[in-house]
Order: sequence, then C-alpha cells, then structure tokens
Amino acid sequence: MDHDTRYQRLTTVSRRVIDEVDRDLNRRAGLHLSYAEILGALAEIPGHRLRMSELADKVCVSRSRLSHAIARLAGRGLIERAGCDDDGRGQFASLTEAGIEAAREAMLHHTDVVREQLVDRLTPLQIEQLLDIIDTLSAVEGRAPTS
Repeated sequence: MDHDTRYQRLTTVSRRVIDEVDRDLNRRAGLHLSYAEILGALAEIPGHRLRMSELADKVCVSRSRLSHAIARLAGRGLIERAGCDDDGRGQFASLTEAGIEAAREAMLHHTDVVREQLVDRLTPLQIEQLLDIIDTLSAVEGRAPTS
C-alpha cells in the first residue's frame, strides 16, 4: 500500500471519529466539539481562567475563531471575559459555574464516543503504540506529551 493511500485512510478514520464525537456532543450536550474543547481546556487550568492568546494556542485555533466561539459561549452563560490589568489589549476567558458543569458533561460524552469509536476497536498493544505515536508527534510540534 502506498503512502498516499495510507494518508487518505488516516484522514478518513480521523475525520470519522471527530465527526462522530461532534455529532454526539451536539445531540447530547448541545455543544459542538470545538466549543467543548475550549471548555475542557479551561476546566483543566487551576482557577479555570486563561489569557485568550494562550487559550487559542492550547486548543489550536486562530484568535479570531476563538473570539467568535468565546462570544457564543459567553452568550450561553458558560464563559466570562475580562480585560487584563497589566495589558490593555489582552483578555482573559474564564469558566462560569455553568461552564464547569457543561465541560464535565461534555467530557463524559466525549470519552464515551472516543472509547466506542477508537479504544474498544484496538488491542492493548495498539493503544500503547498509538499513545507513543501521539507523544512523539506532540513533541515534534513543540507541545508536551499528553500522558
């Protein structure tokens, strides 16, 4: 099998899992995956607050796309925005209590679908290999490994 065919299969499988997670989160939690990732990133941070620029980097989206998403999430009462005292242009995003609960609910659904679509289909050895690959790729991108 040539590399192009493998790449196509990889992208198809990745897209299928991501699309299924997105559909399930939207149906069960009323959130798109990109919004759930923002909530989840803030939920992991002590104090549930992060500068918008750091949050954009953490969830791998442009600052303009993040700003739009934050506005939508703030409109739903899940996130609050606040200016930075030391930087007049900077802003913080922080989770509200409702946002913390929405993040918890979304992660439960997300975990269920990822387990069903990915983890349950792999052997323990394949899971270890996949985690090693993810750690390697994360290090190449300059991001810390997830484990």
